[in-house]
Amino acid sequence: MNKSRLEAFSDGVIAIIITIMVLGMSIPEGANWVSLKPVLPVFLTYVLSFIMVGIYWNNHHHLFQAVQKINGKILWANLSLLFWLSLFPFATGWMGNNHFQQVPVALYGFILFMASLAYAVLVYFITHEKNTNRKVADAIRSDRKGKASAALYVLGIILSFYYPIISVGIYIIVGAIWFIPDRRIEKSY
Repeated sequence: MNKSRLEAFSDGVIAIIITIMVLGMSIPEGANWVSLKPVLPVFLTYVLSFIMVGIYWNNHHHLFQAVQKINGKILWANLSLLFWLSLFPFATGWMGNNHFQQVPVALYGFILFMASLAYAVLVYFITHEKNTNRKVADAIRSDRKGKASAALYVLGIILSFYYPIISVGIYIIVGAIWFIPDRRIEKSY
């Protein structure tokens, strides 16, 4: 099965997700620096979400550069990833509009966790496609960064009920870990 349609569709969905996130931000009343203060949490949440979606897009791009063959399982796994990414605009707006309160921060972390799980499932199906994606499987082997990220998201979700700002800090740390594309995959093609 040709992978180009999957890549084009995924790129389009991710572009729409980013567009929806930016359109979800309201324009401040007033023309001075003080007028930015009420929208600052929404803006900061948007920046974090933009980086997270960008990281997924970047790694998705690198992953599919090395993929030789796709099947129905890979299509569904990719769709699952796009589903969780499509919830970013909602969680971003809710967390920002509520100034990093407990439940919105927990939901944001849950969506981050589920997106990471969906990406792991996608990678699993790609690397187990009848030995045709051997380069990807050899490049990824044990995914320590992915497992550490998932564990940090769970920690962030738990802490969000006690110290939501620390949870946001944990989500930022995960973003920093992934900011540089996964070189293992990049070297395989």
